Amino acid sequence: MTVATDYYPSRVATPMALIPRVEPVVYARGTYAKALSAEQLRSYEENGFLVMHDVFDPAEVQTYADELHRLLQNQELVGQPGTITEPGSDAIRSLFKVHEHSALVQQLVQDPRLLNVACQILGSDVYMHQTRANFKPGFTGKAFYWHSDFETWHVEDGMPAMRALSCSVLLTDNNASNGSLMLVPGSHRYFVPCLGETPEQHHKQSLKKQEYGVPSQDHLTQLVDQGGLETVQAKAGSVIFFDCNTIHGSANNISPWARSNLFMVYNSVENALQAPKYGLEPRPDFLGQRTVQHVLSPS
Repeated sequence: MTVATDYYPSRVATPMALIPRVEPVVYARGTYAKALSAEQLRSYEENGFLVMHDVFDPAEVQTYADELHRLLQNQELVGQPGTITEPGSDAIRSLFKVHEHSALVQQLVQDPRLLNVACQILGSDVYMHQTRANFKPGFTGKAFYWHSDFETWHVEDGMPAMRALSCSVLLTDNNASNGSLMLVPGSHRYFVPCLGETPEQHHKQSLKKQEYGVPSQDHLTQLVDQGGLETVQAKAGSVIFFDCNTIHGSANNISPWARSNLFMVYNSVENALQAPKYGLEPRPDFLGQRTVQHVLSPS
């Protein structure tokens, strides 16, 4: 899909109003695959996310948790481009392209319980835009500030349209105290233009602490006043699907309970990346796959 007009300017010099979304939320009326019920589709379309409980059983969760523990202990990954450590330490915060480090995660990417939902919502075959494991240890896990993934992917990666989604597979219980994902219902219906010219190689800093491409406090307040704020509380084995433009973040984890999640970002094959905006150099492929590879179809 080629988008001739950029409906979503950002990284601007002066504040702008919220911009209504142009694209649908659910494509092809949710008929491309069969995974979600009509009520689940309606909830996703209205809120911009869907929490599905008990998708994976305890044995499966343990298998993936053990695999992530193995990766976390692999010191050869520290210092690699796709390994992001916590500010001020070598503790791994995020491990990108995790499916390329693990055959188990590669299988998970293609699991119909995830893939069919993505294809149904996006109305097409898909490919992996990004995968990552997020680790938030007890007591020391740092926050991820409020943001829309699409704003970054649009500006810094050249994603044309809002036709991608993330799914987070919970490998530990997520509760109100351990830095769980927080989402703003309904925020996916508005693009939030952000202030500030993007520095070169911005990703090297933003993956530890993002300062550009974040919504203003006024816009956040407006969106939360309209839609509220939901902190996901769900057991390990649950899955959170959320639209690429849904505003989300998570707080510091000062509880004793670690939080570990696997993220898969599915992008429509009709939404392949174009050139980044404003003359920016493309970010590394581990952040955004620049070519459509390994097309995935519903099963």
